[in-house]
Amino acid sequence: MSRVSEAVPPQAWFGVSAVFHYLGPAFAVLLFPVVGVLGVAWFRIASAALVFAPITKPWRTFKRSTNGERVLLLALGACLAVMNSAFYLALDRLPIALVAAIEFVGTIGVALWGLRSGRNYLAFIVTIAGVALLIDVPSLLAADGDALTSDLVGLFWAFANGALFVLYIILGHKISEGGASGGVERLGAAMTAAFVFVMPIGFMQALEAFGAPLLVAAGIGVGICSSVIPYVCDQLAMSRLPRASFAFFLALLPATATIIGVVVLRQIPSAIDVLGVVLVMIGVAVHKPAPMPAPGLDKEPS
Repeated sequence: MSRVSEAVPPQAWFGVSAVFHYLGPAFAVLLFPVVGVLGVAWFRIASAALVFAPITKPWRTFKRSTNGERVLLLALGACLAVMNSAFYLALDRLPIALVAAIEFVGTIGVALWGLRSGRNYLAFIVTIAGVALLIDVPSLLAADGDALTSDLVGLFWAFANGALFVLYIILGHKISEGGASGGVERLGAAMTAAFVFVMPIGFMQALEAFGAPLLVAAGIGVGICSSVIPYVCDQLAMSRLPRASFAFFLALLPATATIIGVVVLRQIPSAIDVLGVVLVMIGVAVHKPAPMPAPGLDKEPS
């Protein structure tokens, strides 16, 4: 894995991740009516854990880890389980471009908290403006009871997913320390933990699809596209890219989500939606993450 990682530029790994980060969830949306939202979330994590297990041997990783490292792996596993479920619950009610944009409000907010510069204030304001355009507050307030309730519930899950996405970035960087292959092995262990956490969340919905082999195969495909390919590529990119560079590349994700929403889900954005996505991209590109502490310090990175 290390040889493969070093042979390919880290920017290429990020590019693959950027595509599959939303391509898999777009496919998942197509399965919601027949499998259920939480059932698809269960398939995503269960299939990813099944793929990772024979390659990364998570039982060996947990055995060799210190107590602190085990806590980190369990925390990342819980984060993945809840984040993926919240993400799908948001996608069930909102366009994928909006859910993707909201993910970055928290990312830039954390950068602003860790480094209070004029650049980060500007990034946060621009990003909030872009998200506000995508939410379309006047239309939201004019919606009737059922539509308003659905939109508000979707926004709740979207912002919950955004907060957990920040936690995923922080924990993902921590487990990537020590090289790409070690990061992927720890990711496999965290995915096994995520499978344990997601079991009570979506298993009953997923169980109803077990009698249809095509649905099971589709669920496994969603897991590979959503959790295996992008998360491995994230680790291979994080292990070689400075955090500031990785944060800059994140600006591509709102555009990727919008394009995939058009191609796969036929969610055609309006001119205002496109402007909102552009503002979010500018905010993500402009923001500067706080510097990481020097090795040996106890301070956590923002």
